[in-house]
Amino acid sequence: MFFTKLSTASPALILTPQGPSLCPIMPESCTCSGPLAEGTLVHFAIAMPSLHAILPRIWLQRRPLAWLLLPVSWLYGALWRLRRLAYRQGWLHSAHPGIPVVVVGNVVAGGAGKTPTTIALVQHLRALGLHPGVVSRGHGRSGTESCEVLDHSEAAAVGDEPLLIRRRTGAPVWVGASRLEAARALRQAHPEVQLLVCDDGLQHLALQRDLEICVMDERGTGNGWLLPAGPLREPWPRAVDLLLFTDGQPRPGAHSARRALAAQVVNGQGQTRPLRDFLGAPVEAVAGLARPEAFFSMLRAQGLSLAQTHALPDHHGFADWQPSGSGRPLLCTEKDAVKLWRHAPQAWAVPLALELDPDFWRAIQAWLQLRGLLQTAPVSSAHGHQTA
Repeated sequence: MFFTKLSTASPALILTPQGPSLCPIMPESCTCSGPLAEGTLVHFAIAMPSLHAILPRIWLQRRPLAWLLLPVSWLYGALWRLRRLAYRQGWLHSAHPGIPVVVVGNVVAGGAGKTPTTIALVQHLRALGLHPGVVSRGHGRSGTESCEVLDHSEAAAVGDEPLLIRRRTGAPVWVGASRLEAARALRQAHPEVQLLVCDDGLQHLALQRDLEICVMDERGTGNGWLLPAGPLREPWPRAVDLLLFTDGQPRPGAHSARRALAAQVVNGQGQTRPLRDFLGAPVEAVAGLARPEAFFSMLRAQGLSLAQTHALPDHHGFADWQPSGSGRPLLCTEKDAVKLWRHAPQAWAVPLALELDPDFWRAIQAWLQLRGLLQTAPVSSAHGHQTA
């Protein structure tokens, strides 16, 4: 464990390839994994309760605070390179689960669209008649052991994103700190699965893979520095099979996807209504995302009047959060709804519609054919998936 104790009364900041997160206990008693085993690279205490809101702002440019954090980034980079070397030399174990593996991830901290891309990909594969399975870490869940995600699972036990993937796709989903163990367990429970999609596993080197999809948004690589001075989880550039930008803007050598809010919303009681019904009256919005303001901006772009917004940390559990009691309609993301509906079933979840360019699906089709998983596959029917 690597940490520097800055305050005896503050939570710990854990810098991992998955991005920064706050550990609710002190470094002295923390049981988070070490830097080489599970990816915890730097772990120290810091008295910054709004850390999830502050860091993304300094990652866009090389300003004084980013320069101040740069020495920690050098340490992070050195430990990252040591970890990668350990896997290459066989000092740390990696293995392949035995069927083709597609990893969907990114190289920057914060939401860039990994889970929506995973959902769209799995829906596309199922539409082609294939039987994909999904493995994920299950960030924000209470345990680390491997377990299956079912429709009735609790987000606290399996993670909000894996639960959303399961409910949106119907595919087998397993979670575990070791994606390799989760993959093996999934295969044993579902022998019909032909290939695996790993959600947010680009830096999980213990799981060998056959295709890497790196997802980015309009931020790109920000200021180009590693965590915590910048947003990079690992040194960039590096080779990936497919690079996908989710801001809808075409770029040389990359594919594009466009994210938009769906026209219909749904609440925890199963009711649906058009999003446009909320025009002309003040509403509230809550988001427990890496970048909650992105969700709020999309709502405003639809003409909604947000009287109050509630920005919460990514994977927030909502157990200690209550609506304002104003009586105004409350809007949230589908990812948050799997937890929020337990406490506020009246909240309206706004799905995300993700449209990927045809060339992306052609590249996926070519890879499937190369792996012998597909003979022919139309690509025209794979667009406009609703995700979250």
